[in-house]
Amino acid sequence: ESFDGWKDPKVRNGYGKLWDEWWQKDITNLILNHRNHPSIIMWSVGNEIPEQWKPEGVERYKHLTALCHRLDPSRQVTCGMDQPDGTMWAGFAQVADVPGYNYRVHKYEEMMKRLPQGFLLGSETASTVSSRGEYFFPDTVAPNKEHPNGQCSGYDVEHCWWSNLPDDDWKMQDDYNWVTGEFVWTGFDYLGEPTPYDKYWPSRSSYFGIVDLAGLPKDRFFLYRSHWNKNEHTIHLLPHWTWTGREGQVTPVYCYTDYPSAELFVNGKSQGRITKNKDSRLDRYRLRWQNVKYEKGEIKVVVYDEQGNKAGEKTVKTAGKPAKLQLTADRSTIAADGSDLAFITVSLTDKNGTLCPDADHSLEFKVTGAATFNSVCNGDATSLEVFTEPTMKLFHGQLVVVVQASTAPGKATLTVKDKNTGIRATLPITVK
Repeated sequence: ESFDGWKDPKVRNGYGKLWDEWWQKDITNLILNHRNHPSIIMWSVGNEIPEQWKPEGVERYKHLTALCHRLDPSRQVTCGMDQPDGTMWAGFAQVADVPGYNYRVHKYEEMMKRLPQGFLLGSETASTVSSRGEYFFPDTVAPNKEHPNGQCSGYDVEHCWWSNLPDDDWKMQDDYNWVTGEFVWTGFDYLGEPTPYDKYWPSRSSYFGIVDLAGLPKDRFFLYRSHWNKNEHTIHLLPHWTWTGREGQVTPVYCYTDYPSAELFVNGKSQGRITKNKDSRLDRYRLRWQNVKYEKGEIKVVVYDEQGNKAGEKTVKTAGKPAKLQLTADRSTIAADGSDLAFITVSLTDKNGTLCPDADHSLEFKVTGAATFNSVCNGDATSLEVFTEPTMKLFHGQLVVVVQASTAPGKATLTVKDKNTGIRATLPITVK
């Protein structure tokens, strides 16, 4: 995507000041530099452009598209529009190679009656918000919902006032072949834009990500995986099952899976076998048991294929007392080039290896040998701890430490210590 603004500025010192002199140069540099990359499927020349509902915007769109075609005749051109009525009135949407709409999924059918192209793209979709490991009751769909602790529900039922849930986008894509696909906002959390907590201190990073700021998957990662991954099956249970103080209270259980049906058990007692329902907003792509009452022990889901055969199962257990730190690296060997990185996930578990999901212990980190400590992140959007200091609290039992290679080959060791309990763990890393 080339521009977030054209000549009409969104902010005082926006790109509009440079438009006349630089737009052709910047498009040319972008396309000539990247047009041989096989991962490029189309060019986007703008996102939520102010001129999208003006005649001069239509002319600029035409000029941009023509330049893109001249530099790369093999690919089509799009632009992310967020004003469906205005773009139709101005003729902006009609001149697009690929009409791209940001959100406004409820307007798709209306737009299709007026678009000469005969198809459209979800150029920015969802903006569902969630926090890893956070769950709120009841699990009702709620736009712009705020909670006292500055977090968002891991049940994936909260979104912004202008946006929607993943289920809404998939319904349109699955029911209408003229919806060509989507670009989700966003794959990862990022610093800034902490919607819906724009005025809440200390929220300082987004909640939109399918993956959190530390690179750890949220529950929503598995919802997308269950829908998108056609090569491997998905069976994911939520929430965690460590709820001291919720004994006897209704605690809904969800299963994200590509299988059509499943049966849930709480400590061996069936909670019923259910099947996805195409006519239900939340039950078309999810399996949900809404009346489960919490009791310590375990929950187990057994999934079934289209023929009714058992296809797999997943168990989530109640965690005991914190007993050990598990260190899991994305790789055990990194290059001795002074910049290569290893990402180590740190998890506090009980003696049986079950994650302690409510643990917020403060940890400290030390790297010796042929590497150095680089940074740490726990994925908590409200945390003001410094990424580059070798200490941080766990967020729901986990965080990620980054270790950086030196220029000298050798062995390195990461040592992690729980300052609350004194539990320690080490991990060797080869630098070569």
